[in-house]
Amino acid sequence: MRPGAKPSRKVRSIREFVRGLVDTAHPLLVHIIPTRRCNIDCAYCNEYDTVSKPIPLDTMIRRIDKLAELGTSVVAMSGGEPMLHPDLDTIIGRIRAGRMIAGLITNGYLLSPKRIEALNAAGLDYLQISIDNVEPDQVSKKSLRLLDRKLQWLRDYATFDVNINSVVGAGIKNPEDARTINRRARDLGFSTSIGIIHDGSGHLKPLGPVEREVLDDVSRHTSGTWQIAKNLYSGITHFQANLADGKPNQWRCRAGARYLYVCEEGLVHYCSQQRGTPGIPLEQYTIDDIRREFMTPKACAPFCTIGCVHRVSAMDFWRKPQPGRPGASIAVGSRQ
Repeated sequence: MRPGAKPSRKVRSIREFVRGLVDTAHPLLVHIIPTRRCNIDCAYCNEYDTVSKPIPLDTMIRRIDKLAELGTSVVAMSGGEPMLHPDLDTIIGRIRAGRMIAGLITNGYLLSPKRIEALNAAGLDYLQISIDNVEPDQVSKKSLRLLDRKLQWLRDYATFDVNINSVVGAGIKNPEDARTINRRARDLGFSTSIGIIHDGSGHLKPLGPVEREVLDDVSRHTSGTWQIAKNLYSGITHFQANLADGKPNQWRCRAGARYLYVCEEGLVHYCSQQRGTPGIPLEQYTIDDIRREFMTPKACAPFCTIGCVHRVSAMDFWRKPQPGRPGASIAVGSRQ
């Protein structure tokens, strides 16, 4: 690398992976909310409203700087719809200035060639869109038909990595749509993933035979050699087999440590479905909190559908067993 040159995205990702193996006392992934407001209303989603104002830029900057202080590897903006924040590009730049990897989870509706070029210039590292169906319905407007032109623009203009997530589960009428979405994304050169979604109350429902067949088929493509080369993170899918059958997973959830969910109020939660725990203001969160939560078993873990927490926790499956046996009495359909 020439003097003064910035390390490539791949080099930075490898650096953070190695650092994560060596040291457990820092977050690997943080989802942070710059606005709770969203421009669409998917029936299964309980993570948005239609009235909230964007978090003030100075507040977001303080939160980003605190995450850098904690040694965070990746900061991904979620929502709501984060592209509604008027200072999104400045926030992305602040993440990168803090030597962290910058991610964006969006519904894709606000993408345009000009907006994609601006995200390139801001230093965005990766973007994910979850597409729920081929044709929009009363459950979700995140459809392939409405977003396909946006995907073509991403192919043509984006210098950041793009992952397209398809879903099966509660409220999805045509599980076969996941095959179509996955195939289209791969044809465009994007990495892909598939998730099992909860309903609007956060409840997990076992998959039917057709849904399970689609999940298995798409997962084979998601975890293939080419896909793993594109995105090792999304290729971690082993936890979904038991969930598809309504069976528990026995794993060490590291939420509150390796994964943080920072809400619009600046509180740290285990995830979007466990708001209130631990519920500590980010500005007061410390390495001691990270170490405590790393070793804390979570009662909701056996039937957890939150793929990002499973994937991040996979880094530490082999070390430091958590005391106790979490969630022994939890039942399918409990709140996740």
